[in-house]
Amino acid sequence: MPAAPSNAQAIDKKFSAPVIKENNSGWICVIVPESGDFFGTRKPVKIAGTVDGHEFQATLLPMGDGTHMLPLKAALRKTLKKDQGDSVDVHLNQRLS
Repeated sequence: MPAAPSNAQAIDKKFSAPVIKENNSGWICVIVPESGDFFGTRKPVKIAGTVDGHEFQATLLPMGDGTHMLPLKAALRKTLKKDQGDSVDVHLNQRLS
């Protein structure tokens, strides 16, 4: 993973969630619980962390209900050997800006 920008903020949010296909967008993702309250926004949030121990960077996309979805790119899902219905452990450790 590239070095974090100097304005990255350390965070610590861990959760487990199933991999789903989001109905409206068709994205393969996981839903980040209570993310609107945690980040204090319902707008997109750039983050870094790990999924099942594999590092990644992504933009959390707002769902409109106070939660965000974390899109899981095909390459990461292939590395993880995970697909829809499988559970993953997520650790968000940096908020990027």
